[in-house]
Amino acid sequence: MSTRIRLANPADSGDAAACLDIYRPFVEETAVSFETALPPLEEFRGRIVDVLQRAPWLVCEVDGGIAGYAYATRLRPRAAYQWSVETTVYLAPAARGRGLARALYGSLVHGLRRQGYVNAYAVITLPNAPSVGLHERLGFRSAGVFPGVGFKLGRWHDVGWWHLRIQDLPAQPHAPLPLAELSPAPEWEPRD
Repeated sequence: MSTRIRLANPADSGDAAACLDIYRPFVEETAVSFETALPPLEEFRGRIVDVLQRAPWLVCEVDGGIAGYAYATRLRPRAAYQWSVETTVYLAPAARGRGLARALYGSLVHGLRRQGYVNAYAVITLPNAPSVGLHERLGFRSAGVFPGVGFKLGRWHDVGWWHLRIQDLPAQPHAPLPLAELSPAPEWEPRD
């Protein structure tokens, strides 16, 4: 099995299409995502472009095909939140249980740390023991639950928040570097 983690290429419609195919069942068949309709390909590609202006959107290739992806977005738009991100990881069903989510997260957190981010938050629809277990194995800790916050697939769902301190709180933080300004560019190989 040949595995490679790299930045998504928004100019390559194949990257966006592969990520959207992985995302499809989470939207259409589960409450993991609170989206109720799959976004069109161009909108999804636009999301990748938007994320890459600030933070990594990583894809994991296995034997030349995309098996999963992970990315980080702004936690909130106000300036005081700029050192915190919300992280997300999705894997194709056949890719689960092989350590790929852990590898994606390791690479993602490494890049975020180099950029100057301090906190990562994962937002998980409950119950979801596999996702909670993954995040807790990676060092995320429960930060609270929003009870009955979303309605999808005929019922109300709780959402839990998990927190990971990426690095110590600096006394005088500098604004996180845009992804394009990292020098040298980080290696996206799997990291623990």
